[in-house]
This record gives sequence, C-alpha cells and structure tokens, in this order.
Amino acid sequence: MNQLDYLKQFLPDFTQYTELRMHENRSTSITFVKGNLMRNDSSTIGGVSARVHKNKNWGFASNPQSNDEFVRQTIKSATQNAIFLDSRSTTKTQASALPNIASSSQNDFSTTKKRLAQKELITFAKELDGHIEKNYKDLTSRIVSLQCLDMQKTLVTSDGSLSHSMIPRAMVYFSFSTEKNGNPVEVYNLKCDLGQFEDVFQAPDSIYPQFAQLYEHLMKKRDGVFPKAGIKDCILAADLAGILAHEAIGHTTEADIVLGGSVAANYMNKLVASPLITLVDYANTAFGKTCPVPVYVDDEGTKASDTVIIEEGVLKSYMHNKESAQHFDVSPTGNARAFQFSDEPLVRMRNTAILPGTSKLEEMISSIDDGYYLLKPSNGQADSTSEFMFGVPLGYEIKKGKIGKAIKDTTISGVAFDVLQSVSMVSNEMHWDSAGFCGKKQPMPVGMGGPAIKCKVNIGGR
Repeated sequence: MNQLDYLKQFLPDFTQYTELRMHENRSTSITFVKGNLMRNDSSTIGGVSARVHKNKNWGFASNPQSNDEFVRQTIKSATQNAIFLDSRSTTKTQASALPNIASSSQNDFSTTKKRLAQKELITFAKELDGHIEKNYKDLTSRIVSLQCLDMQKTLVTSDGSLSHSMIPRAMVYFSFSTEKNGNPVEVYNLKCDLGQFEDVFQAPDSIYPQFAQLYEHLMKKRDGVFPKAGIKDCILAADLAGILAHEAIGHTTEADIVLGGSVAANYMNKLVASPLITLVDYANTAFGKTCPVPVYVDDEGTKASDTVIIEEGVLKSYMHNKESAQHFDVSPTGNARAFQFSDEPLVRMRNTAILPGTSKLEEMISSIDDGYYLLKPSNGQADSTSEFMFGVPLGYEIKKGKIGKAIKDTTISGVAFDVLQSVSMVSNEMHWDSAGFCGKKQPMPVGMGGPAIKCKVNIGGR
C-alpha cells in the first residue's frame, strides 16, 4: 500500500477540518577540511502530524511513530487541542470555513540511477579535495562539503486534497583560503540543483572548471583594495539580487509578517520599486523549467500558484496560507510549508526571483564611471521594515566603465524598497540559486534568483 492510500483510510477519523501529513527528511553531510574528513553523517527524521481547525483555533499534534494506533492518536490529540482552545476563546461566533483550493498531485524526483553508498560519496569528495591540493599549491586552507536533502511528504485533508512529493536537492560547497601579510583571504562557491546526488553530479571533473574560476577570484582578492564607503552605483549580481529579493522584500510580504506589522502593510497597490522591477514567488515552474524547489501542493493541501509580489514596480500581492487569505479576502497562494513532521506549516517563500530585463551585463558595467560589481553574499540580516545588511565577500571595482581591482570583504546596507526604487538597469540573464535555506522559525529550502541589477546602495569601506 502506498502512503497516500495508507493515509486515506484515516479520513473517517476526521471530525473537524483536518490536515494529516506523513513527512520524512533524509540528509547526508560529508566535509573535508585540508584533506581531513571532519564530518560524515547521514540521518532520517520522520513521523506523522495532524492539524485541526475549529473556528479560529488550531490544534496540532505529531508523533515519530506512524503505525495505525499512533496515527489515530495523533488525529485525536490534535482534534482535542483544537476543541479545547476553541472552548477558551473569547470569540464565540461561528467562523466561516477556510478557503479551499484542493488538489491531487504526485511528484517524485527520486533518481532512477543506482544510489551511491556513503563510502562512494566520501570517495567523490576526497577526489575533489585531492584535485584542489594538487593544482592550487598556495592555499592555506580548503573546504569541500557534500550536502544532500530529500524531503518526502504525503498529505490528505478533510476538504479533498491528496498529495505526495519527494523533492531532493544535492550540493557541493567549496571554499579556498590564502594569506597576505598575515591576513586571511577567503572565497567560496557552490554547485547545487534539484535532484538526488547521482542526477546532479556525474563525475568530480565536472566541477573542476569552477575550482579554477574560484582560484582566479582568490588571487585577485588577495591583492584587492578596500572599497570607498558611501552610497555608490553598484551592480548586484544575481546571487546578491536574489538574497535582497528574498530577505528584505520577500519576508515583508509574507502575509503573517504583514499582519505582524510589516512595512508592506501600507504599500499595497503603491509604487515600491522601479518600474523595471517585477518580483514573483514561483510555485514550481518558471521560464519553461522546473524551479529549484518545486511546490505543487502546499502543506495545507492548497494547489500552489505563482504569486506576483511586485509588478512593474507596484506591490500587487502578499504570499498567503489559508488563514491569512481568509483574513484578506483573497485566494490562498499555496505558501504554507513545514520543514519537519513536528513543524506546523508557516507562510514561506518557494522560488522568489526578480524577472530579467533587457540590458546586457556589459552595457551595465560600461554605464558606471565609479562604482562596484558585487558578486557574492555572505551572512546578513533584514527586518520587517525592509532594512538590511549583507556581507559581500567577492566584488570588483568599476572604473570608467571597466572592471578594476577586486575588493576586500565589505558590507552593503540600506532599505530594500529604496534600493529597488533606484534600479536603473536590469540584465537579460536569469540565474537561480538552488542552495538557499530560509531560517524563519524553522529552516526551509528555498530557491532565489534573478538577473543582475544596477542600483544605488550604501557600501562599507575600510
């Protein structure tokens, strides 16, 4: 019996609006540091959860056991929790039913190839590390890390949704370090995509060209200069534009954050960005291809749909679960997601991207007399006002329309909506970052992406 058929047999146990989910996360992590195996683990975390709604109150229960007895007990506990909370509610009026965009969907991205054993994955990573050691002699340190995550979910709901998915992704992360005058210099890159490891990585030598490119950046950064602080004309490459869109704009337009006082609560149907900016949270397909983190049915059973957040500079929509959609009197968008079986679904982004424009990157660079081309983000933060600060570990000067010297580690900061209003050019190339992890109360894989954008942003100096 498959998992959908197994869960369907518990439908008669539902007495209120109910979501019943079986959920298993399988992860693998292997890390070499300077040739030493520092991490080698594989884990499986799974179980069953039930969420029950009565009037405006939710009851939730979960259990790592998923046989018949424990599934029924989980449903019963969640129902009792909802009824108890409703009995203590000061609002006694009967709430209307939650909106329903039910869907039936099965999407399994499991590989059809023979799976590599943990020992074979270690060998793969060791070969990558050996290539770096052999070819790049002046590194003071190097890191190679393999990360795999399979998220398998099966969901049935009392209002008719049936969903099964297995969404995997695999990543190789690598960083190089050197020194100059006793000061460390470091750069990183990664390769990540939708799919299990065997489908994403054919052989170690497929990554070698990225090693060579990263080493070239490192050598230039070693001789780099400090940027000059202040508000400058900058080109944010896709990785930086993507994290700006996600952290500083996306979170402000998640409906639960809006209800909590986000600045976006005051911006609906107002011009919040340059007319060159259209920002979309894609559900599962964009530009004719499957997104990095495809969501077909969310963890409330809603059919996932694309959400146009900003259209030609105007704020058009928030991202919703069923409850927030009911509050705003709109349709739910399928943005309710949970990371583990023991987590309740929250309003979360899926694949958030600025749409490409018409400019060529070369034209954007040549249009700047004195500014910066910023390539990679590192740590950072943003809040519900859209104010942000991100680290920038890789970037270059732009002098008289040409790429100049590499710059040392710096930061950019500002108010994201102000930065987007300053956008004057958007490149015609689209790039996805498939490795994103969002940390809103619980971690969650997300896709981020877009083109490069030319804007004005505050950059840190020495």
